[in-house]
Amino acid sequence: MEFNETMKINLEFDKSKEVKEIVSQVYDALKIKGYDPISQIVGYILSDDPTYITSYNGARGLIVKVERDELLEEFVKTYIKNL
Repeated sequence: MEFNETMKINLEFDKSKEVKEIVSQVYDALKIKGYDPISQIVGYILSDDPTYITSYNGARGLIVKVERDELLEEFVKTYIKNL
């Protein structure tokens, strides 16, 4: 094996996957606790107030690991892909 080519690491894919996993876990926790997950996540994104997210199953701790602009970016990407 020759090492003439530079390897590229696709960190965006890894970040995208991580964001999707976090959103999925947060969504499930909100649903289990009886909240409307969409409304709660939108409230969090608009206000930057993590109390919109339940602490059940560590959901609040997970959601704050992701920047709100990253959440929006993933939502828009997914929406556009599904048009």
